[in-house]
Amino acid sequence: MIENFIKDNQENMIKHLQELIQIPSVYSESKNPLMPFGENANKALEYMLNLGKQLGFKTKNVDGYCGYIEFGEGKEMVGIIGHLDVVPSGDNWTYPPFSGTVFDNKIYGRGAIDDKGPVIASLYAMKYVLDNCKVNKRVRLILGLNEENDWKCMDYYKAHEEAPTIGFSPDADFPCIYAEKSILTPYFSMNYSENSSPISIQEVDCNQNAINVVPKICHAILKIEPSLSMEDFIKNIKEICSHYDFEIDTYKLNDEEVKLTAHGVGAHAAHPDLGINAISRLVIILNDLFKVYDISNPLFDFFANYINTEYDGKSLGMNYKDESGSLTLNVGDISLENRILKIGLNLRIPIHTSIEEVENKFLTVLADYPEITYTKSGSKAGLYIPKDNYLVKTLCDIYNEEANSYLEPIAIGGATYARAFDNCISFGANLPGQKDMCHQTDEFISVDNLLFACKVYAKAICELGNFL
Repeated sequence: MIENFIKDNQENMIKHLQELIQIPSVYSESKNPLMPFGENANKALEYMLNLGKQLGFKTKNVDGYCGYIEFGEGKEMVGIIGHLDVVPSGDNWTYPPFSGTVFDNKIYGRGAIDDKGPVIASLYAMKYVLDNCKVNKRVRLILGLNEENDWKCMDYYKAHEEAPTIGFSPDADFPCIYAEKSILTPYFSMNYSENSSPISIQEVDCNQNAINVVPKICHAILKIEPSLSMEDFIKNIKEICSHYDFEIDTYKLNDEEVKLTAHGVGAHAAHPDLGINAISRLVIILNDLFKVYDISNPLFDFFANYINTEYDGKSLGMNYKDESGSLTLNVGDISLENRILKIGLNLRIPIHTSIEEVENKFLTVLADYPEITYTKSGSKAGLYIPKDNYLVKTLCDIYNEEANSYLEPIAIGGATYARAFDNCISFGANLPGQKDMCHQTDEFISVDNLLFACKVYAKAICELGNFL
């Protein structure tokens, strides 16, 4: 019966996902208290709530911070926790990133797999259960709008609404996730003055890169004093670049200024080894350049000695590894504002290593750099639920039955809304062996993946909705 339902609703699912992708729901500053994450995030929420009403569900907008779509009766609740916000699109897409283009059985667009496609699959799974199954719990699709930033939407939800009894987040991988690494986002900053320096940084920009994305482009504009030869300066830059396998462009802007642009490959910060970090490469070049001219920059020196172009933290002595994997490190931000030069990192920490231990590693090294200030932008404790737990076993078994496989639950470096609530784990929708397109250029979800996820989620809702 569910196969007939999916066949009958396939075109609607594709259409609604396309329309949702066409709303560019990237976080933006807002002074409207009813749209705390920006107008487009609010449009995405209203779109989903209206669609939920059309499909026969109860809906609620929770003061613009989040919303939910619900059916059923009872004190207990099955929660499905997804998000509608997306990271910035970046450049060089084959199809416009907010078009929802369908080609070769794939739906392209920012948010297609993270997390709009899985949210649509979850909503239609709820519709199937509503019309065809009897459950003894309420089922609620909770829609967040600030997952890609600091989760203020979930903080607001938990302060004002009921938490699920049990549930899942459709925001990672099948078969299911039993562990998610802890996350730490530290910043390192120093006062920057160009006084009496023969070379000064006028501007540095990483194209509004999100901290949880491997940056694909970063540039800096340097100014030299009149006594220096521009010809020799550019020659020195090119000589330094020749020692590295980096893609760095050099442009002479005028007789005093040069623009350096580093190119990389974008990826999710949970998998920095899949990308090439443009910020790291640019800072390494700048550090070497400043040394040629005997210019001291403690922040760049610290970076070159302990961060460099690595992504595993080994230069800092952070050789942490356990069943959830190794520690990973992404350089996600660099800025120069109000004479403060700042670099931001995003670390994914194995579940059996504490955030405090990692912070202490940084503070120990920074004792040799009194000019550098350490601040913590945010952190999230990890998630760990044993593999023999009912929820983990049940969801894993449901996937394996539908996929005709025998896979085990897995651990990830990504952070999902599952860790916002007790007794929740992440469940799909990336398929095993499939390239993770989350935060990538040309992000997509295949139509087959979308429909398969809908089927699996429907069975999961039926099972969890009748679990006593």
